[in-house]
Amino acid sequence: MGAPEIRAFLSHLATDVHVAASTQNQALNALVFLYRYVLELPAASIAGFTPAKTQKSLPVVLNRQEVEILHKTLEDPWKLMIQLLYGGGLRLMECLRLRVKDIDFAYRHITIRDGKGNKDRITILPESVVTPLKAKLSENKKLFDSDRGIGLEGVKLPGALDRKYPAAGKQWEWQWLFPAPEPSLDPRSGVIRRHHIHESLLQRAMKAAVVCSGITKPATCHTMRHSFATHLLESGYDIRTVQELLGHHDVATTMIYTHVLNRPGLAVRSPADALVGPRESP
Repeated sequence: MGAPEIRAFLSHLATDVHVAASTQNQALNALVFLYRYVLELPAASIAGFTPAKTQKSLPVVLNRQEVEILHKTLEDPWKLMIQLLYGGGLRLMECLRLRVKDIDFAYRHITIRDGKGNKDRITILPESVVTPLKAKLSENKKLFDSDRGIGLEGVKLPGALDRKYPAAGKQWEWQWLFPAPEPSLDPRSGVIRRHHIHESLLQRAMKAAVVCSGITKPATCHTMRHSFATHLLESGYDIRTVQELLGHHDVATTMIYTHVLNRPGLAVRSPADALVGPRESP
């Protein structure tokens, strides 16, 4: 089958099966990979298929009481990680990839490196996590000393730093803030080293906490980032400041949180709230 059949299949996904745009894109990428690397056929032009509609939905946001209940339900290290997601507006992988050197207790800020779009940014270090975070680092230091004692390979460094600074992976400041409990095989380099905690573990802990706390909203780890932005805007902070803390390229992306505030727009009051007296039957 060639380009006409591929176009027909991709259009079928959009018009008959009504899949999401991301599902159609995944199918397209899979077919391109199949033809290029498996069948080793020349790539044909497949432009012209019907694209799936992109659905724009409002982010799920927890109110402050729900966030507090959720925190009380969790135990460390999951509680500390969720507090960082909410307190600093971090994405899931931004939190998991934090290193010791990224935490500045003196200035109370967190440096996010190689975030979305390969951009660095600085965000807030919540005062409420300073004490537990210092305790976590003290615990990590013992694990670090143990790893060095048995000659374990250093942590993975970003980019080409492994080649430029071969010994840096064994230095304390480069260690993961949330290391995995056990070393594992690095599939790319073939060496055994300690990685950071896998994202699925935090996602499971978050899901269990949401169920246990009785929250009916479909909250995920990313919900904490949405809640961070919304609560800052509720508190009267400038949207440009929130944009900078979130690392959004365009302020239009940050503007979506104005639609989920308790009182959107200019604090519009519903006309129903102005009615007086009991409702009369017709």
